[in-house]
Order: sequence, then structure tokens, then C-alpha cells
Amino acid sequence: MEINGKIVDIESRRIYPAKISIVDGIILSIEECSDNDNLPYILPGFVDAHIHIESSMLIPSEFARMAVVHGTIATVSDPHEIANVMGMEGVEFMIDNGKRVPFKFYFGAPSCVPATVFETAGAEITVEDIDVLLRRNEVKYLAEMMNWPGVLEGDALVMSKIEIAKKYNKPVDGHAPGLVGADAVRYIDAGISTDHECFTLDEAENKLTHGMKILIREGSAAKNFEALEPLIDLYFAEMMFCSDDMHPDSLEIGHIDVLVKRALAKGHDLFKVLKMACINPVKHYKLDVGLLKEGDPADFIICDNLESFNILSTYIDGVIVSESGKSNIESQSIEGINNFTIKKISSTDLIQKNTSDTIPVIEVLDGELITKKSFFAPRVVEGVNCIDIEKDLLKLVVVNRYNQSKPAVAFIHNFNLKSGAIASSVAHDSHNIIAVGTNDESITRAINLIIENKGGLSAVDKQLDHILPLPIGGLMTDVDGYEVAKAYKELDELSKKMGSTLRSPFMSLSFMALLVIPSIKLSDKGLFDSDNFNIIV
Repeated sequence: MEINGKIVDIESRRIYPAKISIVDGIILSIEECSDNDNLPYILPGFVDAHIHIESSMLIPSEFARMAVVHGTIATVSDPHEIANVMGMEGVEFMIDNGKRVPFKFYFGAPSCVPATVFETAGAEITVEDIDVLLRRNEVKYLAEMMNWPGVLEGDALVMSKIEIAKKYNKPVDGHAPGLVGADAVRYIDAGISTDHECFTLDEAENKLTHGMKILIREGSAAKNFEALEPLIDLYFAEMMFCSDDMHPDSLEIGHIDVLVKRALAKGHDLFKVLKMACINPVKHYKLDVGLLKEGDPADFIICDNLESFNILSTYIDGVIVSESGKSNIESQSIEGINNFTIKKISSTDLIQKNTSDTIPVIEVLDGELITKKSFFAPRVVEGVNCIDIEKDLLKLVVVNRYNQSKPAVAFIHNFNLKSGAIASSVAHDSHNIIAVGTNDESITRAINLIIENKGGLSAVDKQLDHILPLPIGGLMTDVDGYEVAKAYKELDELSKKMGSTLRSPFMSLSFMALLVIPSIKLSDKGLFDSDNFNIIV
């Protein structure tokens, strides 16, 4: 097979016309030829340097179908979402399903399953499991080390996991939002190579100057591009792009290509931006991905220009996996896995008795995973703390889906629902059921819809009960990705009609149980102070 185009040689900072010869999925030769203004551009494909495929609500094979349309050829994927639910069985499911399609999934060995001892997960990934995983070629790294306090304290279990990665010469991903100064240096010196959680310019630059690679994240909820993009010009060689968590409606619109276009629109140099999007992840994680060199796998994209990056076609191992905006990857039928055992709850389970004049409240920050700890005077009726819609003081509930137990109840601000409730079995990291609502009856209905379907996203309002089932681990579905995107958009629109002012209400909701992100979250065991790492209610 021969393909003609203008080669974008990122590392040589050169664009030239050439003919590529491909045999058995490998680039045999690249021969420079005479110039032709009508030739399209050929460049290495885009790589998402950190993503949880499960957050797309799609199985890997279905995620690939949508991603290749945007020029993505590979992902560095942390499977700790399904691992928290199903353990090693879940990780094996992701790896096996990803192998069914022509796409380059590279998974990490989850380092923190369960994420903390202050929540109930469905499984555990042991040190022995991590050793087994890191022996495998397709498992390229130790996934994000969220237990940064354990690293700083030299916790034996934490350090043993890092040592296993070093034994196999594989990098360790970081996760240390807000960590700077001497503590950040100690974290880095322990062997942590990256961080995708920086949300300020100063934090990211501090970590970069001490040898850490920084990922600019732009997902469906956490959006750090605007804060961090000024670093590209000086630090591009040590930076990458990632989405971390991306819902299917976002993936339908774009992927890493969107970040490339935004960076170029900000005036950043083309070759610097493409080095972050195409080259740096491949070299850092030692991915088996072609970089448009002779002898490389024939992994590349063809586009019509270098401004809007309209992707004409995507090639992986010499196979054309998308063309003219359509995917050539076929959907896969699978046998699902799950871990969902509880029975329905009652609205009386959500009563919270008043014990104080003020209560700690989770304050949501739109576009951020971090939250603010605030204190409000609750509306008290007959000795019970009640929802106050006028003050936007709504009830947040987490229900343990692995063992029948009393729901954890707290209050949340800035969600702005005016009626009904929404719920989800996608609740990082343990993926218990999480719900927010304007009255106990609606919250109970939304939660019970999830329980009936053994996973999903739900919205209830007046006489309306709406659910997107997620039968695979309570996280994913094998339904066509574009249909899932459509169903998700309907739920998103409904939640906004119910009053939510957040850009992505369901994605934001899913992070209200993520204890390893400051400052205050809710687990199935109670309200949690993420700054001091303790249960406060």
C-alpha cells in the first residue's frame, strides 16, 4: 500500500511531500517526492495520555469506534474504575475487550483499589496483583498513585507498589492535587513521574521544575486547559494532553484533537503542540505506537489542513479505521460482568436529625473536581435537617451498593436543582450509588431506579422516571456509542430543565464521592474531610 501526502515531521520541525510504502502494517519506506499543494497532511495519531475509559460509559471497543474519528489512535488507560467494582476480573475484561478492535489501548496496573479505607469498594487490587499485571507487555505503568500521604509517610504497602514498577522499569503516574513545595519534591523523588491533577499555573510549574511531567486535562467535568496552557511554550517537552474522564456526548464532539486546535488558536507553535499530543506519551510510556518513521507500525492520521485539523482518515497498523468522519470499527457483542447486590431503600432511610446550629456543606465548583467546605444553618423541621431549595441547600446521598447498609446523607450547595432528583452508580472511586435532589421521595425513586437496573444514570421529576442503564459493572454499556451519547444528552438536558446550572451535572455528581480530591466529599461511610483525611460526620 502506498500513500502520498505532506509529512509532518514533528521532531525535525519539518513538513515535506512524500510517498509512504506500507507492508504488513509496517512503514517500509518514506520517500520524499515533488511538492504538490493539493496533497493532504500526514502526521502521527493523537494519544490520550490519561483516561478512564469507563467514564465514557462505553466498553473499550465502543470507545475506540468513536475516538478514531477524531484521530485518536491510542490511550493510556487506568482501569481503576472497573477494578474498584470487580477487581482483577474487571481489569482483564477491559484488556480483553480492547484487543477485539484495531485500536491501541495501553492499560495501567491500578495502584489504589480501594482508593481509601474510608469507603466501601467492591474489590481489592493487591500487591501480588500489581506484580502480575506489570509483567505484561500491554500494561505499561503503575496507575495514578492517589495515596500521596502514604508516599510522603513512606507507607510500606504504598512503597512496595512503587518498587514493583521500578523493578519492571515502568513509570508511575501521580495524583496529588494542590501538592507543592517540599512535599511535592518528596513525592516526585519517590519515583512519581506525572501529574494530571494540577489546577493552577504555579502548582504545575513548581512540579515541572522538579522533574515531573504535567498533563493538561480537559474532561467533561475537570477543565484545566485555560489555567495551564500558558506553560506550553516553555515546557512542551515535558507535557501531554489528557481527558481523564469524558462522557460520550463530549467524545462524540471531539477528543485530543480539540485540545490541539485550542492550543493553536492561542498562538502556540504547531510542532510544540503536536509533540505533546502525539510524541511525548509514546516515549514516556514506551508505547508500541508508530511515530511516522521507517520500520514503525503504520499508525497515523491524514487531515486536510493544520488549523481546523479536519480528519480525513485514521490508520492503525496500516488498517484504515476511520474515513470521512465515519468509523470502520465494528461494534462487539460481549458477556457482561457486574457486582450489584442491594435491595431498594425507603425515603425514611434519608432522615438526618439535627444536632447543631450549623452543618458542614459540600460546595460544588463548576468545572473542577475540588470542592469547598462551607457551613450553613440548616432548615430544621421537627428536629430534622431539611432541604432548602431557596438557599440551594440540597440533599446528597451515597448508598453502598455492595452491602445492605444505612445510606450516608449530607447537604450540598451550587447544584441548583429546583425539582426532582438525579442519581448515578458512577461515583468515583468506589462506585456506590450517589444522588442529589430536592426532596426525599424523588431521591429515593432515583436511587431505586438504579438498583432495579443494577446500575445506570437516572433522573426523576414529578411523574417522569428516566434511566440510562449501565449493566456492565454499573459503569458501562455495550450499546452503540452514538446511541449512548444521545441518551446521555437527554438526561443531561433533563437535569438542566430541573434547574441545575452546572455544565455537566452527572459528571460533577460522580466526583462528589471522590475522597482523594479536596476539600470535602461524601462516602458511604459518611462526610469526609479530604484535607485532613478523616470522617467528620
